[in-house]
Amino acid sequence: MSDPRITSSIFTRGAVDLSALRTPAPTSTPVQAGPPAGAPGGATGGAVTVIDVTEATFQSEVLERSLNTPVVIDFWAEWCEPCKQLSPVLERLAVEGGGAWVLAKIDVDTNPRIAQMFRVQGIPMVYAVVGGQPVDAFSGVVPEAQLRQWIQAVLKAGGVSVAAPSDPRLDEADDALMTGDLDAAERAYRKILADSPADAAAEAGLAQVGLARRVAGADPQAALAAAEANPDDVDAQTLAADIEVLSGMAEQAYKRLVDAVRRTSGDEREKVRQHLIGLFTIAGPEDPAVASARRALASALF
Repeated sequence: MSDPRITSSIFTRGAVDLSALRTPAPTSTPVQAGPPAGAPGGATGGAVTVIDVTEATFQSEVLERSLNTPVVIDFWAEWCEPCKQLSPVLERLAVEGGGAWVLAKIDVDTNPRIAQMFRVQGIPMVYAVVGGQPVDAFSGVVPEAQLRQWIQAVLKAGGVSVAAPSDPRLDEADDALMTGDLDAAERAYRKILADSPADAAAEAGLAQVGLARRVAGADPQAALAAAEANPDDVDAQTLAADIEVLSGMAEQAYKRLVDAVRRTSGDEREKVRQHLIGLFTIAGPEDPAVASARRALASALF
């Protein structure tokens, strides 16, 4: 399936009609749910994070609550094996969110009318509700990294400004890099990228692993001197640029390689260009020095 994310879909155009659920249907023995919207309490004993929702409590716990706090609905059933993979991850992320969003768990067997209103045809099925309306949905089990990104998009749609929670896999990879275990760091970063190919932090970390390997055993002063003495030596220029980046002189490193691009052609020019792009990855696209160097590189190439 495609990556779950906020999109302009049938859900944002009001195709899911929830009007019938705004007045709870009579029920003889409501299933105990979490605290009502706006009340203290919840799965962690503090902010509400995970609640069981029935048709009797849907209006207050989902529609009304979503006016102030994004609500993620997890449609599940006891017999659903994939649900047993996804639901625990959703619950853990909800608790981790500390009340920034609420996970509403709805059993499709005991609440068939809600499932029908949401057009649930298979489970697990997950909906995001913001401002009293569904804004996005996905079905099936997705990797945790993609799930985190989807939840962040839901929070953004709900106008919630929160720092993205730390990814323990990224912390582990960063720790390995900091301690010099480059093989372990590379494996960890590549695993993250296998789940989330566009993860900028993992891309930057992997680029740092490559940088650390390239400068291992190099004499910084000798490398810089060799680059000055041999301006047309591509290997000398790229190594010097690596050392400058590690020394906090990224702008000087970028200029060195842009100048090398101007002086070279063919395979050598492409080698320098690719090396420079790799150094950009370490800093990230929002770095002003990267933006300036990209413009200079484009000028040098064209």
